[in-house]
Amino acid sequence: MRASRLLSIQMLLEARGRMSATELAAALEVSVRTLYRDVDELSAAGVPVYAERGRSGGFQLLPGWKTTLTGLTPSEAQAVFLSGLGEPAAALGLQPQVQSAQRKLMAALPPPLRVNAGRISDRFHLDPIDWYREPDALPCLAAVASAVWDGRQLSMTYESWQRTARQVVHPLGLVLKAGVWYLVALREQKPRTFRVAGIADARVLEVAARRPEGFDLATWWRGSVQRFEQDLHTGTAELAATARGLKWLRAMGAMQDRALKGVAEPVPGGGRVRVKIPVEALEQAASQLLRLAPEVEVKGPPALRRAVVERARVAARLYRLQP
Repeated sequence: MRASRLLSIQMLLEARGRMSATELAAALEVSVRTLYRDVDELSAAGVPVYAERGRSGGFQLLPGWKTTLTGLTPSEAQAVFLSGLGEPAAALGLQPQVQSAQRKLMAALPPPLRVNAGRISDRFHLDPIDWYREPDALPCLAAVASAVWDGRQLSMTYESWQRTARQVVHPLGLVLKAGVWYLVALREQKPRTFRVAGIADARVLEVAARRPEGFDLATWWRGSVQRFEQDLHTGTAELAATARGLKWLRAMGAMQDRALKGVAEPVPGGGRVRVKIPVEALEQAASQLLRLAPEVEVKGPPALRRAVVERARVAARLYRLQP
């Protein structure tokens, strides 16, 4: 623990330059007294850390001095190699750079860490594409990524389910979710989500993109996903489900799983339990729930039950099970 902290002090000073004792102690989550002891130990070991007094003073390394070691633990070295997703990197045009960075890191690691890190690519493979899907064709991803990296506005033709339109947006970031790339960009002063596969053509403009102060992509995306799920599930279904039916209902999605937390299992041998779950609009909900019969029976609301019954009746006529 102490050795890791000493390396962290070096890395922080290399990355940020001069830092006060209070800032360093807060970053390392130790007391200022402990920090002073650590700095003394670094100096005794030959690391050129020196202090400047005064309001703008602090600790810093001798200009031009750098560590020759990465400072990575065995687990950290493995994690770096595990994080290099080959397919997404290739889609962004970064695969050569990722491979080059990994080779440089491998060369910098001590032999024992080099062996362990090298096992990662041989023993772990990350496949971001969902089951039963082919990856999207993404002819515009490189242009979109360029606009994101360089902070430039993007002129694009976007094909949504409603219409196709030419528009200029301010790129904020790219998100890869379940094998699908999404562009988050400002349009009409608000962050919006665009599926990259829906971009028919794109051109990076020379005009700088506008980025809201304090915008955090990961935080915004989590909130966007939650809002989307809530807006999608506007109804409630009243159901009677067997034990197997409960399992299938939980597999429908996170919102259904949350709604069924704490529900008691039905009596073995065909017993059913009454539950309520959030569902999509009437037609989508009827289609989803009919597939779960006979393990799940729709009890209400009446409009949903009638829609399920009508679908079952049409299917019976189609397969000549009733006149």
